[in-house]
Amino acid sequence: MSTVRWGMIGCGSVTELKSGPAFYKAPGSALVAVMGRREAVVRDYAARHGIARFYTDAQALINDPDVDAVYIATPPDSHLEYSLMVAAAGKHCCVEKPMSLNAEQSALMQRTFERAGLHLFVSYYRRSLPRFQQVRDWLREGRIGELRHLTWTLCKPPGADDASAANWRTDPMIAGGGYFADLASHGFDLFQYLAGDIIEVSGFTARQAGRYAAEDAVTACWTFSSGALGMGCWNFVADRREDVVEMIGSRGRIRFSVFEDQPLHLEGETHEVLEVPCHAHIQWHHVLAMNAHIRGEAEHPSLAIEALKTDRILDKVLQRNPHHPG
Repeated sequence: MSTVRWGMIGCGSVTELKSGPAFYKAPGSALVAVMGRREAVVRDYAARHGIARFYTDAQALINDPDVDAVYIATPPDSHLEYSLMVAAAGKHCCVEKPMSLNAEQSALMQRTFERAGLHLFVSYYRRSLPRFQQVRDWLREGRIGELRHLTWTLCKPPGADDASAANWRTDPMIAGGGYFADLASHGFDLFQYLAGDIIEVSGFTARQAGRYAAEDAVTACWTFSSGALGMGCWNFVADRREDVVEMIGSRGRIRFSVFEDQPLHLEGETHEVLEVPCHAHIQWHHVLAMNAHIRGEAEHPSLAIEALKTDRILDKVLQRNPHHPG
């Protein structure tokens, strides 16, 4: 198909700028329908974004004959149900991250699409960003020698709406954890793309401020398949915002931020500082890559089989019970 026609389930904040416009602006891509539970909200979204049809029922959107693939932009607790509906309709699918509430759900999703001969993507779009392609090139070129160690510190002060019922990201029954599940999942997926699979991991969690049911502080250590080690510190009730990754090699180092639009730093035989800004619609490259994969032109790096690895890591660190995510 020259143009992949997408339908989108959910029209929340992530779809306003980060993802939604990429689906209808990117070459070879169209967003032909959107679904939301509240008619006034989804009607307004469709009008503002120039989307031809809107629905308040997910099955109706999935069954739309003009929809080739479905993007599920809802919280993780609905990903399993909606994705299985998409697979049953014989259509390709992309779900937001994290892939689901736990690895057991994610494995079922991945197996279902694989057996149906359909593509299941996960919105770990950082794998497709030019800034991280540059980091991957530096590593492959041996610019810092052999990777020895990776550290990541991610902190932020508490937010006014952290304990709000409207903030699903701090409700483990909806998000599968707290901000750690929502944000650290991006990092763990990216690190495995850059440095290889994580084969062992352990961690500790705490509710230091006790403002909500989910953890607000996490530490973890892990081992990459290459023998390199990693450790992370995530605190969401800290004094200030911080997002720093350092990859320590045998002959140099690379520093970058996972979420901030900061320069990339390479320290080795030469010292390079590169500005690689992100696209205004940060999922732009992810959408282009999904459409190319569907058309059989190239392999997309953010497939469900890769995302499942990250869910297994989150399960171990958070000690998640598949039957009781909270």
